[in-house]
Amino acid sequence: MAVLWLEEISADDLETVGGKGASLGELTGAGLPVPPGFVVTAGTYRSFIEEANIDEELFAAVDVDVDDSSALADAAERAQELILETPFPDDLREEIVESYREVGDGEAFVAVRSSATAEDLPDASFAGQQETFLNVTEENLLDRVRECWASLFTQRAIYYRQEQGFDHSAVNIAVVVQQMVDAEKSGVMFTSHPSTGDPTMIIEAAWGLGEAVVSGAVSPDNYVVERDDRSVDVTVAEKKVMHVKDEETGTTVEREVPQDKRNARVIDDAEIDALLDLGERVEDHYDEPQDVEWAIVDGDVYMLQSRPITTIDDAGEGYDPGESDAEATAGLTDGSGSVQAAEAGSAAEPEQTGEVIVDGLGSSPGTVSGEARIVTKLDDLAKVGEGDIIVTEMTMPDMVPAMKRAAGIITDEGGMTSHAAIVSRELGVPAIVGTTNATTVLEDGQVVTLDGDKGSVLEGQVVEPEEEAEPVEEVRPKSPVKPMTATEVKVNVSIPEAAERAAATGADGVGLLRTEHMILSLNQTPEKFIEENGADAYTKELIDGIRGVADEFYPRPVRVRTLDAPTDEFRQLEGGEDEPAEHNPMLGYRGIRRSLDRPDVFAHELEAFRRLYEMGYDNVEIMFPLVNDADDVYRARQLLTESGIDPEKRKWGIMVETPASALAIEEMAAAGIDFASFGTNDLTQYTLAVDRNNENVADRFDELHPSVLRLIGDVIETCREHDVDTSICGQAGSKPEMVQFLVNEGISSISANIDAVRDVQHEVKRVEQKLLLDSVR
Repeated sequence: MAVLWLEEISADDLETVGGKGASLGELTGAGLPVPPGFVVTAGTYRSFIEEANIDEELFAAVDVDVDDSSALADAAERAQELILETPFPDDLREEIVESYREVGDGEAFVAVRSSATAEDLPDASFAGQQETFLNVTEENLLDRVRECWASLFTQRAIYYRQEQGFDHSAVNIAVVVQQMVDAEKSGVMFTSHPSTGDPTMIIEAAWGLGEAVVSGAVSPDNYVVERDDRSVDVTVAEKKVMHVKDEETGTTVEREVPQDKRNARVIDDAEIDALLDLGERVEDHYDEPQDVEWAIVDGDVYMLQSRPITTIDDAGEGYDPGESDAEATAGLTDGSGSVQAAEAGSAAEPEQTGEVIVDGLGSSPGTVSGEARIVTKLDDLAKVGEGDIIVTEMTMPDMVPAMKRAAGIITDEGGMTSHAAIVSRELGVPAIVGTTNATTVLEDGQVVTLDGDKGSVLEGQVVEPEEEAEPVEEVRPKSPVKPMTATEVKVNVSIPEAAERAAATGADGVGLLRTEHMILSLNQTPEKFIEENGADAYTKELIDGIRGVADEFYPRPVRVRTLDAPTDEFRQLEGGEDEPAEHNPMLGYRGIRRSLDRPDVFAHELEAFRRLYEMGYDNVEIMFPLVNDADDVYRARQLLTESGIDPEKRKWGIMVETPASALAIEEMAAAGIDFASFGTNDLTQYTLAVDRNNENVADRFDELHPSVLRLIGDVIETCREHDVDTSICGQAGSKPEMVQFLVNEGISSISANIDAVRDVQHEVKRVEQKLLLDSVR
């Protein structure tokens, strides 16, 4: 069948109906208030291009250098032309039209939304990449479906996929056709803070249809709600425009907001409560923070879409559902000095000596100085150079290449859910949205400082010169860095693209390099990738990723954690349909458990390490996650030996993430490990029986709890007795109180986020100096 109804769809149909379709089907099945509709499946799109014999030409057309603007434009034009000029087969035309007539008795206005099979992923939101059409009728329905298919090949979509490492031919697209909600008020709700993951709901609301909020056309009201007591902090914006349905033509138009509503609060306390109740229901259903689009008409609340939040900055060691490191996505930037300045600025907050000349909503953290470039039309993007700050009314997806070059983003319009906010967070670029007047107050070429935490734009260069990193090539250490402290301070790296900026911090090495991001970016499970591309190709992907980081830090050590992605992450990939459905994946089939259970696949991972050693990368160290006891260690050691890696000659160790591993550390030390690294997020959760993502008990999550500290202290003491190094790579290692405890206990090293390395170095040095003074007094 070409069409599936929403009530027939679940999350298991992701490959068939795409991200939006699967989400709407799940919400419908959960009994949430979703407008009725159906999905033209991804297989229908695939059949359309294959039966018309345009598929090979289509994918060949987009195989271009995306940094060549002219070639990219020609590719997009040809690809879309192929789809838009291919007629609908009669049987397909009839099935789609008949399905439409069942929605609203054949007289409905419908929304037609693209639903790609690679969108709303944990590490890539694909924000704004495909089309949405509102107030569509039977007359233009088929054209809109075809335009959604063609939107898979806009310049921005081609560019974004290639930058994210997605194969164009592997991405299909479904189309959601859903009854329109003629909203009186609408907006977006984050069920947790989109940058920090704190248990704070953020609701943005405006008059009319929600596209005005999502696109950034209007600065919405902002309602920040603490989930424990439901206290509300309200910021009422001046809402100049609204998107509504034109009663005569049925089209979506932009109109001025009536004067009496411009500065009026959009939603009242009762509506906030209703939205919070729905937000909690949908978060409970998905078991992870959600980004929800909603609408209200005649007092009824409807849910139009829900997707996982992809930008929560949590550098914890577990690859949590809904967790996507801001550090990781910052790796998409090019490593220019200006972006590094943003990292430095956020690590050591600048003293705001400059005058605040513009303010708005801080939507992507970090502080950076640079020249403002006023962008009023797409042609202006050519003047945006490395380290410049884009100032525009609102960003559009076509601006992504320039946003990647920029050091910061400032917009007149938009909120936390606008395109500018979402993409800036994903790129790791500091941003301020909703200033209302930045494009008129700031001048082209004016030097300003953007504080993405406070939402303020200061006159002049405020970030101190020593925090403004020089170009990477000049500062990247290629020889041993003299340690600033006796306790080594290392850095966490999520993806290889972040290596240059991580190395420029002067860290003593990498305390945690995650492999799951390298593997998940293949968009296939390891088994599926090996089946289609061969084991050597899989091994090479890992070698290339690890080698990039090892090169930047050589000869400083790079501690690489073997694969530790939970099953729900694999289920979203091609080949993931056979993954077990687990109620709590973080307690399930992941880490060393999976590796030991699938030695045939794990062998290719170990082969990558063997070949790296063969190439001379003796600074690479191997770290096994979620180890529980000595039996796990002996079995892992045996696999190392079988792969050709001598455990006596190479450094390898384990993560201490469970009370069991902490209590069994002496036996594991006897098994020959060289180091033990604390994963404090998991260790705290499992010690205190507290789910840190559960708002009902979030206040009980405390890495400094005496029981957690006792386990850590005992492990450090035992490891010192057995000459085993100890480290910490969880976010708790960046807290001053934890640093003080660890240094006093005698930990060997502390690994921190890129933007926290300098602060941790200073804190470690302060504690060590105090210890020295105390010893001689």
